[in-house]
Amino acid sequence: MKRIIRDHQFKFSKSVILFPLFFVLFLWVIFLYEKAFGLNFHHYGIYPRTQFGLKGILFSWALHSNLEHITNNSLALLVLLFFLRLFYNEQVIRIMVFGILFSGLGTWLLGRSSYHIGASGLIYVLVSFIFFKGIFTKYFRLMAVSFVVVLFYGGMIWYMFPNAEKGISWEGHLSGFLTGLSMALIMKTPQFGKPVIYDWQRPDFNPENDSFMRNFDDEGNFNPPLKPDETIKEYFTSSLKVIYEFIGLKK
Repeated sequence: MKRIIRDHQFKFSKSVILFPLFFVLFLWVIFLYEKAFGLNFHHYGIYPRTQFGLKGILFSWALHSNLEHITNNSLALLVLLFFLRLFYNEQVIRIMVFGILFSGLGTWLLGRSSYHIGASGLIYVLVSFIFFKGIFTKYFRLMAVSFVVVLFYGGMIWYMFPNAEKGISWEGHLSGFLTGLSMALIMKTPQFGKPVIYDWQRPDFNPENDSFMRNFDDEGNFNPPLKPDETIKEYFTSSLKVIYEFIGLKK
């Protein structure tokens, strides 16, 4: 049986804010460390269809090429991770882990022969998952979140196609989008099952028409009517006197 939806499961807590902040802060620490010491971690990015490029599946999301790149990604992650933590708290870890792995794997399979870095693949995972999962659940709060995501990030769809903009990894965007859609289809969210409504909770409920409620009397005592085969039978009576005589056995 599906669990009942409870609005209080969307309880706001400090982690709803702290989770996106710490995640984005981690990206900035790596970026500033590179710039402060003149380092370049781009070789930890995804280099498609090569063995040495496989490590980028694990690390590429944490690397960014310049200030504009990390700023744009940070703003999107703050909003999307906020939504994810607030509305899909039970699925956060799985979405993040599988989103990074499978979007990275898709980039490794489809990408051009170049290093692919940045958290944009993960951003497309989050946009796709939050939008489609909200539609699939048919729950009004989540559908509202889906439309907010479309309003903010609907224009991102154009960057999943070749030659949309020079220098971007459209392969990473497309892989992220397909990964998010796949997880929205496959991943279960039992906390958003349809609410169970009993007959007695319906506004048109009439206890007189309910077979169970008819077992109670006007004072609320349980007094079920007797079944037909349980009706007390009245024995036959007569005014005639009946005399029984024991004759015994004849020898």
